[in-house]
Amino acid sequence: MDNFRLILLAALALVLVMLYQAWQLDYGSLPPASTPITETPETPTHPSKDSEFSELPKSQKQQSSAFELPQDQAKRLLSSSSRIQVETDTLRLEIDTQGGDLRLLDLRDYPVRVETPDELFRLMNDQLPNLFVAQSGLLSQQNAPTHQVMYQSEQLNYRLSDGMDSLEVKLHWRDDSGIKVSKIYTFQRGSYVIDLKHVVENNTDEPWHGGLYGQFQRTEVDLGESRFLYTYLGGAVSSPEQRYEKIPFNEMLDNELGLRPGWANGWAAMLQHYFVSAWIPERDQPYQYSTAVFSDNRYALRLVGPSQTVEPNSQHVFGISLYAGPKLQDKLAALSPGLDLTVDYGWLWFIAQPLFWMLKLIHQWIGNWGWAIIILTMMIKLAFFHLSATSYKSMANMRRLQPRLVSLKERYGDDKARMNQAMMDLYKKEKINPLGGCLPIVVQIPVFIALYWVLLESVELRQASFIFWLNDLSIPDPYFVLPLIMGATMLVQHYLNPAPIDPVQQKVMLVLPLVFTVFFAFFPSGLVLYWVVNNFLSITQQWVITKKIAGKV
Repeated sequence: MDNFRLILLAALALVLVMLYQAWQLDYGSLPPASTPITETPETPTHPSKDSEFSELPKSQKQQSSAFELPQDQAKRLLSSSSRIQVETDTLRLEIDTQGGDLRLLDLRDYPVRVETPDELFRLMNDQLPNLFVAQSGLLSQQNAPTHQVMYQSEQLNYRLSDGMDSLEVKLHWRDDSGIKVSKIYTFQRGSYVIDLKHVVENNTDEPWHGGLYGQFQRTEVDLGESRFLYTYLGGAVSSPEQRYEKIPFNEMLDNELGLRPGWANGWAAMLQHYFVSAWIPERDQPYQYSTAVFSDNRYALRLVGPSQTVEPNSQHVFGISLYAGPKLQDKLAALSPGLDLTVDYGWLWFIAQPLFWMLKLIHQWIGNWGWAIIILTMMIKLAFFHLSATSYKSMANMRRLQPRLVSLKERYGDDKARMNQAMMDLYKKEKINPLGGCLPIVVQIPVFIALYWVLLESVELRQASFIFWLNDLSIPDPYFVLPLIMGATMLVQHYLNPAPIDPVQQKVMLVLPLVFTVFFAFFPSGLVLYWVVNNFLSITQQWVITKKIAGKV
């Protein structure tokens, strides 16, 4: 049993090291300091047929003429013109009349730090190194506004005033032939969803053929999170075959996504810790998905809709929605199938989801996320009470036999074969299974790992206050009180457990509490709180069982 416990602790330490190494591989190289975007060629660093808006598949060519991004308009990088300032009750953003791009977006309910409530979290930004913008336009072999044309705006300042439920921001483009396009952003009160329409008016004598596209441009950058915790930064798409598929930046570099055939009811998103931005097409419209890589460490995730025909002297509305905000599961699930999976609980999501549901229910009852974590930990511990008791009984019995095991070691010395045989005879005589407590521990591990991801991924815990100095459960304890308490509880557990016979193992087990204290000093305090409470409950249960068994000797 002592060997198994050592293996478990060593495995956890190895996982922590692997997480750190994975983070280093993904985010270790820092881009240069922030600089304004300048005009540079927007050409892929790895050009291929699919890296630009190339021709659509034959199935769509048969419906209408193919369309592609005009090469004479693909020469500039995020050129800027006039900025349209927009403010709602949830968002503060800037739209550039150059392409009608969404260039800057702040979340009003999510400050960067608790101590600076006026410094809003910036989700989108058009400056290096952390460039992240949302672009859209129309593609056609005829004249059409891409994200690199100049729009005209009715005004440069918009505000969702008290008493208003919605706000429209209109941009206009027209060409000499008689094609007019209105690009209309619509914002709703209390929402992070931005509805976007491209209204095409064909005032010519010929049919107009074209389709809508949307894309994210983003740089791969270190967002300044703890390097001891791995959180995903990159793209994701949804399809009927796979409702949630990650598209990391290295796969974009290798063009592994290719040009996916059109599918309906999907979405394309850029993910980061706690927040997500997603293009969500209209239902039942088959969109194609692709990626591209540009200079300056820029990656693009794109979706292109089917070609539509606008008859002479008529109009057509192309619609798409953009979600830009926190990973709130209920809201995401209502927007599109599988979008709530961007709250990535890993392969144990089927355990994590009920845990989060219970945590949220407890929070609604008591109104404090810290106490909700404590109560949920107690409930989980209660659910595994009998399994834990089996494990602790095995440990207590092993502890009772400890003097006799030491005596056997002294008797047989380095003759491991005879010593192991003598130990097995002793276990058989005392009716003790040295591995009797292993299965209960193994059964509990998936639940604890799932809860770990719930506490790490849930945006509801971001800047959630607990008590005293703990005013943000998503960041490390600033005074290291919780990590020190956790290290002390691990040390108590060490002395409650049967000591390994091997002196080397004894030293390793004694050092592990110190090692884990250092690791957990960089963990979010909400995670450390969970471990502290779990350790206290484990110590209490184990101490009672150990005393009870020791009293029978």
